[in-house]
Amino acid sequence: MTTPTTDDHAFTREAQLAKLTAGELFDLFVVGGGATGLGVAVDAASRGYRVALCEQSDFGKGTSSRSTKLVHGGVRYLEQGHVGLVRSALYERGLLRQNAPHLVARLPTIVPLYRWWEPFYYRIGLAVYDLLAGRLGFGRSHRLSRAATLQRLSNLNGDGLTGGVCYFDGVFDDTRLLIDLAQTAVQHGAACANYTRVDGFLYDGPKIIGAKVTDLESGAMHTVQAKVVVNAAGPFGDAVRTLSDPDADPWIQPSQGTHIVLDRSFMRSDAAMIIPKTSDGRVVFAVPWHDRLLVGTTDTARDDTPLEPQPLASEIDFLLETVAEYLTNKPTRDDIQSVFAGLRPRVKQGESKATGKLGRDHQVRVDDAGLVTVLGGKWTTYRKMAEDCVDRCAELGRLAPAACKTASLPIVAPQSDDTTAFRHYGANAAAVRALIESDQALAERLDPELLYTVGEAVWAIRHEMARTVEDVLSRRLRVLLLDAAAAMRMAPRVAELIAAERGYDATWVADETERFNGVARGYLASASGERN
Repeated sequence: MTTPTTDDHAFTREAQLAKLTAGELFDLFVVGGGATGLGVAVDAASRGYRVALCEQSDFGKGTSSRSTKLVHGGVRYLEQGHVGLVRSALYERGLLRQNAPHLVARLPTIVPLYRWWEPFYYRIGLAVYDLLAGRLGFGRSHRLSRAATLQRLSNLNGDGLTGGVCYFDGVFDDTRLLIDLAQTAVQHGAACANYTRVDGFLYDGPKIIGAKVTDLESGAMHTVQAKVVVNAAGPFGDAVRTLSDPDADPWIQPSQGTHIVLDRSFMRSDAAMIIPKTSDGRVVFAVPWHDRLLVGTTDTARDDTPLEPQPLASEIDFLLETVAEYLTNKPTRDDIQSVFAGLRPRVKQGESKATGKLGRDHQVRVDDAGLVTVLGGKWTTYRKMAEDCVDRCAELGRLAPAACKTASLPIVAPQSDDTTAFRHYGANAAAVRALIESDQALAERLDPELLYTVGEAVWAIRHEMARTVEDVLSRRLRVLLLDAAAAMRMAPRVAELIAAERGYDATWVADETERFNGVARGYLASASGERN
């Protein structure tokens, strides 16, 4: 076992790739750099196990950067009778706020009431929700008068409104938490590298003992040996399984969730709104996030798992029509500043493709070759998923016994409270501020419409493994999800910053800008339609 240190390796791709390919025999090799994979890496490394992780694209590219930004127990699952799932998720919600208070904030959530019986129905359900949260609860739900509801939710349709019920969940920035998880794993000795693709496995007889890995930047191929290999690729988990067994039956039924992002003026409030009854049976949230209003999500079954899923025109229309019923100022497609879709790795049940009734329970399965696959789950329960997975890996790989530590393990946090403007940079908040203050040019804004600076992009390039314009503008600064048009305006400048740091030429800048714009056009509502 290794002893965690704070300077084990720098959080740069060069340092992490060197450690990954140094020929070490790892205890665990993890495929997938989303919430589940990085959760497994943190759990295993903090126990003292030797851990390596590969992500074929950027951390969170596939699905973990496209959530509804809620840390929650799942109110709708309580209505469906999944009490155990809700209790577990509420417990994990509390631990996440405890261990990452710089990234998880309490979010008042209001249910507007329009029918006489609704106060009784929702108060009873939310009282159970509060009870299940126990000592880690975020606050007690309570009834709101009609006037208080209208005051809390500006622009709410008051016709027929009788009042509201307020309960508490959490809101977070998914990929900021993801980067902090990666840093936590590295601090405990793990090797985590993005843009490294697993193209096959190594075998000792019928058993998997490692993987064949391609560095997608250099094209170099490497072999990485490990006692246990973990498939934590989320919606792409079945594709990873076919590397070992081309005839493997699918275990995952992917579904797509689409979100639209509006100006905050459509509902300027510190509270979210939940629409509990919609035409497709899902709940829809309107969530204040980074001074925008995020509305989602849909639930559409898919037969494929694209890395960049495209929102359907019907999904966008559904969200607009649903939220418009509750707002006096009705948003249209022209008001959408960004639209994005993410995939959910639901556990397949028989031949049915219906996803609306599938829960978010997780499973850990081991196939005949010894590949450990983590299925299902959701962001809020990533820690418990990782704990269960590592427990199984320790048994399978005959690793030295070590207790899980993540229930009380802090995720890297700011070292100073005097970093309010940069709190979303976690442990790096003070360093980001110092970098920006060191040079006036770094304090310049990337676009006059948003607060993001040149220095923030430079920090992401130098210290957070951002390799492309998309990495910077989608998953480090979140601009693409907030305002796709602004992200396209910023792209040439960010490409120039990357080129200056990496030694790339003007041709690369032009090509990279166009590549990003090709992706960003899919986030414009005007360009979204039925998928190809």
